Amino acid sequence: MNSQALKLRRIAIDTYHENVAYMHRECEVYRAEGFQALSKIRISTNGSKILAVLNVVDDDAIVTPAELGLSEQAFQQLNVCEDCAVSVDHAEYAASMDAVRRKINGERLMLNDFEAITKDIAESRYSKMEMAAFLVATGQNSLDRDEVYYLTRSMLETGQRLSWGELQVVDKHCIGGIPGNRTSMLVVPIVAAHGMLIPKTSSRAITSPAGTADTMEIFAEVNLSPEKLHDIVRKHRGCLAWGGTARLAPVDDMLISVERPLGIDSQGQMVASILSKKLAAGSTHLLIDIPVGPTAKVRHMRAALALRKLFEYVGDQLGIHLEVIITDGRQPVGRGIGPTLEARDVMQVLENDPNAPADLRQKSLALAGRIIEFDPDVRGGQGYAIARDILDSGRALAKMNAIIEGQGAHSADFRPGQYCYEVKADKTGMVTSIDNLKMAKIARIAGAPMDKKAGVDLLCKTGDTVSEGDVLYHVYAEFMSDFEFAKKLIEQENGYVIGKESEIKRYDAFI
Repeated sequence: MNSQALKLRRIAIDTYHENVAYMHRECEVYRAEGFQALSKIRISTNGSKILAVLNVVDDDAIVTPAELGLSEQAFQQLNVCEDCAVSVDHAEYAASMDAVRRKINGERLMLNDFEAITKDIAESRYSKMEMAAFLVATGQNSLDRDEVYYLTRSMLETGQRLSWGELQVVDKHCIGGIPGNRTSMLVVPIVAAHGMLIPKTSSRAITSPAGTADTMEIFAEVNLSPEKLHDIVRKHRGCLAWGGTARLAPVDDMLISVERPLGIDSQGQMVASILSKKLAAGSTHLLIDIPVGPTAKVRHMRAALALRKLFEYVGDQLGIHLEVIITDGRQPVGRGIGPTLEARDVMQVLENDPNAPADLRQKSLALAGRIIEFDPDVRGGQGYAIARDILDSGRALAKMNAIIEGQGAHSADFRPGQYCYEVKADKTGMVTSIDNLKMAKIARIAGAPMDKKAGVDLLCKTGDTVSEGDVLYHVYAEFMSDFEFAKKLIEQENGYVIGKESEIKRYDAFI
């Protein structure tokens, strides 16, 4: 351990799930220890210690030669006062990187390998480059079903696990890939109003224009401590929260921070991510939604069945009752794509607004009905009718409002971004298909989900008849640069195909 202390300085930089330290190039400790930029260092003070990636600076305004700077993430994790004395040394080598290299070479890893990898990631021994290497090595079809189980179990063990003291704790999750598919925000209040416990913890968007947590944030606080999460769920039988602050499978959030910019979303990682988070949240019964369509994550029935078997195998190994349903993923669900527009759709359904998107309402009722049928007092086939009654009677809206108040209500504003671009039909005919991937990309380029008012508002769906010049959808952005980027993307391809009714591909063609 280097005996020369440096004064700690808080650097107001958000490094998002990565500990970063800043040291001046003229620092005596930097020179004496032979540190290099991007090397990993250990920082210690008063019994607290963290690992961080070193950045070297030449500007005294950032840190002086007598100081060590820490990013917001690292400063919060070290949890000491600014200006205190800290010692710096080389970090120990992350031995689990040997297993990552073996995986890169095509070897099969065992449970102890995944336990070592996830432990080192949780302790910030991996840089984002090393996490990227792990994600690429385990991406696509590189994990067999036992390896997916090992990874899920290892991720689960890195964080807290909530216990509700009830025999049945339910949840649902969609694998994603369908823009606007904000069914969880309707399922939770319906199921909670039925009396079942449904503590819904969600990730933020990885490759999509919005995740459930991003959209719920329009209405309420989603960064909840485990204590507050418990209080809300005990009182209201449900919640819609981000899983990150609750420290549920934290390695998943760290990996997502790398997956998001890389656009990686492999099936093995996806299964491990979903199941580790659900088990950490205390779920005993889980419904998985796998949409299938030509531009969905899953394109054909054979792939959906394989994924269902993988979910069922890992779920069975971990002792969770799991049911998988395969749904129509040919086009976006609802009208809005992006947090604010999706929140508007959700509230319209809850308020039984006649203008509410019918497809979002129907799919949410079907999913809620299946979950309600987990209730041993409900006969099979009765769930949908019960869910519909809860929604139509206003009890779902009342429950949602109670959850919003419990989590800490925000002043919801459904006005979209200030810049609006109308995308018009170039000919007369019928909308025969809408490209999920293209619509999601347009919404993201426009600024979603970081700019919550950005996104796409669909005016026409598959099967609608349009005339040349009719508006197909609006694109909204908060900043002119994003607005121009989105327009250029649309000029290349707008994501809509207009043709004849006979050209509409049947749902059963994909399943």
